Amino acid sequence: MDQVLIVVGDATETVDTLYPYYRLIEAGFRPVVIAPEKRRYQMVLHEVKPGWTITKEWEGYTIEADLAFKDVRPEEYYGIFFSGGRAPEYIRYDEDLARITRYFFDSGKPIACVCHGVEIPAYAGCVKGRRMATVPKCRFDLEVCGGIFVDEPCVIDGNLVSGRTYHDHGHFVGPWIRMLEAQRTRRDTK
Repeated sequence: MDQVLIVVGDATETVDTLYPYYRLIEAGFRPVVIAPEKRRYQMVLHEVKPGWTITKEWEGYTIEADLAFKDVRPEEYYGIFFSGGRAPEYIRYDEDLARITRYFFDSGKPIACVCHGVEIPAYAGCVKGRRMATVPKCRFDLEVCGGIFVDEPCVIDGNLVSGRTYHDHGHFVGPWIRMLEAQRTRRDTK
């Protein structure tokens, strides 16, 4: 089965992660969860409640990482998904994750990103001149690294598809899956 990476860490947003995870399976891909270490990670649920100005957080499900970042050979994968939540704030500094991220941006393989996930390609130096959606509070992270903030549910810039929060999954995950399917079809017709 064709493999696609999903990047997580502790405090990865549950819906951000599980929606694309199961959509990949439906499309005939194998999601491979990667994280700082191969172990179980605690996910969270995020929501800005009415009347609140900050995000409220609850414990979500857990997810098992299949591989540690250091063990990933990115050329073996069709694409990558950068999940949101608070995890990107600390995992972005992992040099193996930065290496993996640069590979996907340089190779032109399908990339999807949501919410705080933008912090990873921003840190890796991959967003300069790229149009992306993200949660508005991460707009600075994107723009200070040369990216262009777009406040829409689905932004497609070449091989990069992005959305603001899990509320946008129904808009941007489908186009990303279609990119992965097109890449698989090109491989199968060679």
